[in-house]
Amino acid sequence: MASTSCPTVLLPFSKVDFPIQKATKFAPSINIGKTHLQKLSISRFSRFRPNGSVVFSRLNDYSVDDSSRDTLKNSPELGVQSCTWNWRGYSIRYQCAGNSGPALVLVHGFGANSDHWRKNVPVLAKSHRVYSIDLIGYGYSDKPNPRNFGADYFYTFETWATQLNDFCTDVVKDEAFFICNSIGGLVGLQAAVMEPQICKGIMLLNISLRMLHIKKQPWYGKPVIRSFQNLLRNTAMGRFFYRSVATPESVKSILCQCYHDTSQVTEELVQKILLPGLEPGAVDVFLEFICYSGGPLPEELLPQVKCPVLIAWGDKDPWEPIELGRAYGKFDSVEDFIVLPDVGHCPQDEAPNLVNPLVESFVARHASPKASVSL
Repeated sequence: MASTSCPTVLLPFSKVDFPIQKATKFAPSINIGKTHLQKLSISRFSRFRPNGSVVFSRLNDYSVDDSSRDTLKNSPELGVQSCTWNWRGYSIRYQCAGNSGPALVLVHGFGANSDHWRKNVPVLAKSHRVYSIDLIGYGYSDKPNPRNFGADYFYTFETWATQLNDFCTDVVKDEAFFICNSIGGLVGLQAAVMEPQICKGIMLLNISLRMLHIKKQPWYGKPVIRSFQNLLRNTAMGRFFYRSVATPESVKSILCQCYHDTSQVTEELVQKILLPGLEPGAVDVFLEFICYSGGPLPEELLPQVKCPVLIAWGDKDPWEPIELGRAYGKFDSVEDFIVLPDVGHCPQDEAPNLVNPLVESFVARHASPKASVSL
């Protein structure tokens, strides 16, 4: 692992058991090396090695060799446009590129924005119509004060899922594949459950396990959690806490924790994450969401999804342990669970040379012969 000067921030997590739907098939893990992605278009496997890696039984001619590392460096960027969309009176920032092929909508995680896909959009746009969106409350989208909506939470997965589906209807004007990281995975799953006719397939990159969800806490811990959330949300402590993390040093430290290859934590990345967090209203969004311990869990949404799901997981993620994530591979909707070795929580940015070919292969397997079908 390349190293930079990054102070360590430790976040305690406890291993939590959760119910898993009984599976009718076994979804194996695929270990993918960083220097060679071998024959990615696979739907089932026939022979397994004792160490958990696999021998593929159904192959096509798709492969990526060592030169894939230079794709971003050597190929000219397709024009990526930054646009705004008026959604229910709110200004939403999104980026787009590509004029043909299946539609992809890239959905970021907590505290991030559409710039977190800057290493993916130009590459994928060569053969796809690609959109990356700032969820409301994040990036350069509007950040309405959640207190204006009464006692109910505004920044929820249902809100963001509705935004995602409306975006496909109003802007993409087509069915789309959702490519999602972290909490963006729950947004994509929730959207697919709410309006299944829109989503063609979902790729989940280190989806949030939501280990702090109220359902995953012991009964004696729930009052403590609620009290702490109330303290953060309704006292000056929350704003003091936010000021302490909304600095270049803190953002870099946090990113160095969740990126295994810390050489990828550049000053550009720090600024891309930090600057939208200094926008008016960002602190209220942050405090509301970290106090949001309800809503859906991945294991509740996966059984309801009708489209194919591919899960890829960086095995060095300190926030979402792969040991727990593997259980999601047992759901019927999940066609494959792919291990990304020596990669942390944000594979799309840390290892785009692995993620971009996976996206292309997954979409190629499930795209309609006619690339564009208006909604």
